[in-house]
Amino acid sequence: MAEMEGREKPQLDEQPVAPPAPQPPASQDDPTVETAEEAVEPPEADINELCKDMFNKMSCYLTGELLATCEDYKLLENMNKLTCLKYMEIKDISENIRNLKDLNKTYASLQPYLEQINQIEEQVASLENAAYKLDAYSKRLEAKFKKLEKRVHLVLQRVLRCQRRRNKYK
Repeated sequence: MAEMEGREKPQLDEQPVAPPAPQPPASQDDPTVETAEEAVEPPEADINELCKDMFNKMSCYLTGELLATCEDYKLLENMNKLTCLKYMEIKDISENIRNLKDLNKTYASLQPYLEQINQIEEQVASLENAAYKLDAYSKRLEAKFKKLEKRVHLVLQRVLRCQRRRNKYK
């Protein structure tokens, strides 16, 4: 800052003042002689005001940059959170797939037993069908037996009657 104070800088809004135009000679006698005027430097700008203005503008610029950086970090943080959630979902899916593979292995190990159960079920169905046929046959047989029993009973009654009649006539 000490270096800045030693330098002269024009204010941004001010234009440097140009030296005034040469005046006509004081004497009309010699047209080649000009009068010299003192060179005038532009007025010194207030360096403190320029520094304050520069620092205010620099502060505003840096604040904007820092806010943009903060917003970038917030965005990255949100993206990281979403990525973590997505990875957790993928982890759950992979665990489900692993459990599914275990389930498939268990099913494969139980497959022979399941086939035996299916065979037993078919045999039971076959036995049940045979039992129904046997039941129907036994009912028909029982009906025939009763019918024959009645016939035998009637025949015996006739035979007995015939014997009684014979015994009477003897």
